[in-house]
Amino acid sequence: MREIVFDTETTGFDPKTGDRVVEIGCVELVNHIATGQTFHVYLNPERSMPRSAFEVHGLSDEFLADKPKFAEIAQDFLAFVGEARLVAHNAEFDFKFMNAEFARLGLPPIGNERMVDTLALAKRRHPAGPNSLDALCSRYGIDNSRRDLHGALLDSELLAEVYVELLGGRQAALGLVTEDASRSRRAGDAGATHRGPRRRPTPLLSHLSAAEWEAHRAFVGKMGEKALWGKYLDDPTIADG
Repeated sequence: MREIVFDTETTGFDPKTGDRVVEIGCVELVNHIATGQTFHVYLNPERSMPRSAFEVHGLSDEFLADKPKFAEIAQDFLAFVGEARLVAHNAEFDFKFMNAEFARLGLPPIGNERMVDTLALAKRRHPAGPNSLDALCSRYGIDNSRRDLHGALLDSELLAEVYVELLGGRQAALGLVTEDASRSRRAGDAGATHRGPRRRPTPLLSHLSAAEWEAHRAFVGKMGEKALWGKYLDDPTIADG
């Protein structure tokens, strides 16, 4: 399953009053795993940047002056997202702005049936909050130290990690731990029988041949530098045995 986690930065809060998109960042997930494929662009909004918006994302009129207009990148964006589901934090805001930009060009809107709102997911899972992106990064131990200002690509990368955690974490996403077992552990049910896999005290070495290992390395290399599986290429437990 292909999904696109995305974020926008804008000149304000309401496209109906003339606010525009000034940055788009997208991260591709396949089966909830980042592939390393991204889409990122800064945009000339064809209007001045309010001081209040500049203080949020730091994108000035001078910086954006020579950037492309939305009309110049609209088809590139649509080609990148394809038919994938679109994941965003407070997704209605981002959909509202993107669809306003499409409407200016006479293009059809992106349907809400493709929307996945991580803010709504977070509120269901953590009703007491807080559920801002920063708060969720802190809750799940995700490093957001680079986030001095809002930035669409960085925020999308962080949100992609948060999204996987909201779905139950990486192991749950890979089907390695049942939700019932997870609930039992959270509840401290010492008497329950947990049938999820247990980690070996000493991991077994792989029995891959050198040729098989090199083929695997080449395959992972095609996923891009940010692919999750690249982190395991030098793991001694999966090296040639």
